[in-house]
Amino acid sequence: MPQPSDESADRRSRLLASAAKTLNKLSDVLAPLAARFAADGHELYLVGGSVRDAVLGRLGNDLDFTTDARPEDVQRLLSGWADNQWDTGIAFGTVSAAKGDQQIEITTFRTDSYDQVSRNPEVQYGTSLEEDLIRRDFTVNAMAVRLGADGSQEFVDPLSGMDALLEGLLDTPSTPEKSFGDDPLRMLRAARFVSQLGFSLMPRVHEAITAMAGQIERITAERVQVELDKLILGEFPIEGIDVMCETGLATYVLPEVPAMKLEIDEHHQHKDVYWHSLTVLKQAIDLEDGDPDLVLRWAALLHDIGKPDTRRHEEGGGVSFHHHEVVGSKMVRKRMRALKYSKKMIDDVSQLVFLHLRFHGYGKGQWTDSAVRRYATDAGDLLPKLHKLVRADSTTRNKRRAAALQATYDDLEERIAALAEQEDLARVRPDLDGNAIMELLSIPAGPEVGKAWKFLKELRLDRGPLPREEAEKALLEWWKTL
Repeated sequence: MPQPSDESADRRSRLLASAAKTLNKLSDVLAPLAARFAADGHELYLVGGSVRDAVLGRLGNDLDFTTDARPEDVQRLLSGWADNQWDTGIAFGTVSAAKGDQQIEITTFRTDSYDQVSRNPEVQYGTSLEEDLIRRDFTVNAMAVRLGADGSQEFVDPLSGMDALLEGLLDTPSTPEKSFGDDPLRMLRAARFVSQLGFSLMPRVHEAITAMAGQIERITAERVQVELDKLILGEFPIEGIDVMCETGLATYVLPEVPAMKLEIDEHHQHKDVYWHSLTVLKQAIDLEDGDPDLVLRWAALLHDIGKPDTRRHEEGGGVSFHHHEVVGSKMVRKRMRALKYSKKMIDDVSQLVFLHLRFHGYGKGQWTDSAVRRYATDAGDLLPKLHKLVRADSTTRNKRRAAALQATYDDLEERIAALAEQEDLARVRPDLDGNAIMELLSIPAGPEVGKAWKFLKELRLDRGPLPREEAEKALLEWWKTL
């Protein structure tokens, strides 16, 4: 292995010093816990993502440990010290606990074996830290810190995880073919870590994922969903998504995204719809207020997935994608149902996809107040996200056109705000409720009341709030036509 440069050695020293400083701030948790294990004759190591994140200066409230103590001994040692503990992972040698605001997982050394069919290992306890580390997914997650009874810390890195971290590379402790064969979810985790950490795949890892991508079908939809959400919420989701598409993983878990490649959009301003969609995702992220917005990010990525199915070549060489928002909304529902998303998540993302193109009918402000009301009412609670999505969807390189589009949307937002102040658009309801409808029309509860309610709501959207007498007159006239 080549010797590290002075610059690399200096960076290594600075990162390790920073990690030690971070961990020293947790000495009130780490030192007493290590002392309890040492007094009972056991070793305790901080391990995995906790060490990686401490080195990168991004350690959260989740602490992962490994030990030679068996699970029943871990439970005993945690009793009287932890605030709470759980045994939900004990079949895999893991005991979970909480101490203050820290969530703790302690796992006994393992040397698992896999049947290459499911991703669940046959748990076998190991006898050394090295055995435990080599079974992990990536070398950057196979670093450890030995915690001494006296509060000391010793960095342990038998698999050169720090070298990989310094180079920003993801590599597997064993061969990638064995690692991914044992647990195909690790392939998707590779793309997720690209998104979260900004790292790149080692060539052999990229090649193995490309060759083995189909094995991701061994993984349940629920676990795939969790990884996809973590990926899209990462700091570098564009790169993570592109890795999925380059290796072929996306063909199995999110095929609508790579299908957008080479589908030229109607403005002819982007290489293809795929890269346009990634640009929209990036711009939507730039518009977020604070925490990452999962619904907005999914809608930005998927807003144009209906284009391949609606692509039409027009006379003169043009290309159109008529009603791609309608088709795309249905496709979102189908894919997200397959990935076992909640009904609300599916409804929200598909509705944003359905509505994202409507603004383009606004022109230079030709919409009536009725059309503005409908836009805001159809969006409902999603209106702030829709504003961001529509703005992000402007990816033209023509600065004058881009400025004009943003100014036009400013105008629409101002009109929505003005109407909302006058009419409380968030609670648009008919001017008569169900009881008043039944009394006026002398009808019992039933489908006719629903039809009348719908008529009055449409009237309310068209004409704004009406005096009661005028609403009653309109309803009676409508009723006579039935």
